[in-house]
Amino acid sequence: MLTFDLQSRCVLITGAASGIGLETAKLLARSGATVAINYLPDDPRGPEAVAQIIAGGGKAIAAPGDLGDPQQADTMVKTAIAQLGRLDLLVNNAGTPGVTKPIPIGDLEGVTEELWALIMNTNLMSVFRCSKAASSALKESGGAIVNTASIAGFGSVSSSISYSASKAAVINLTKNLARALAPEVRVNAVAPGAVISSWAIEWTEDHKKSSEETTPLKRWATTADIAEMIVYLGFAAPMMTGQTLIADGGISI
Repeated sequence: MLTFDLQSRCVLITGAASGIGLETAKLLARSGATVAINYLPDDPRGPEAVAQIIAGGGKAIAAPGDLGDPQQADTMVKTAIAQLGRLDLLVNNAGTPGVTKPIPIGDLEGVTEELWALIMNTNLMSVFRCSKAASSALKESGGAIVNTASIAGFGSVSSSISYSASKAAVINLTKNLARALAPEVRVNAVAPGAVISSWAIEWTEDHKKSSEETTPLKRWATTADIAEMIVYLGFAAPMMTGQTLIADGGISI
């Protein structure tokens, strides 16, 4: 089981109640880091995730907050940093597809103003809000930020046009945050392809089969695959900043 040597390091992960966020929190905790778990205040999986990590011998604290609300996002980050005592890594992982079934690329009527607003506020604005709130602490520690993007941001088909646009914006924001926070803070992103997780999109079996068959590595990524890349970008790769690493099994090539 992969681990890193992260004793005394402190990390805040948004959207960490399940999926990639939770798997990243588990890896960090196994490696000795103290992890702040962000989740929506009414999501029972959040406290369960914190309890699970502590029961396994790790160090974790709860950091509830709706990142779609500017004030909650700012308060959550600053409260978590105060409780941790420092911050070495911010993982901006919170996101939503906004739908449970994909909207075909040609169905423009299916992409509503409300969907655009929800996705951009959650997937894009939360990255900026949390990065801004954490910037002083990260500069003090010489820390890093890792954002969860997607190959959808590079033009691959996704659940909706609005989701793809939000992830393209995250890739661009990653570059600009890297410029803004250099030289003290490195900022990178990981762009997964299809991931086996609790993500709410109901892809058809035909889609899943076709996706696996056309992927050079012949499988979807696991949450552990992506977690390893996030931790690597956060605590290794000292000369990498402003980059987005694709983790899609080769489908984009």
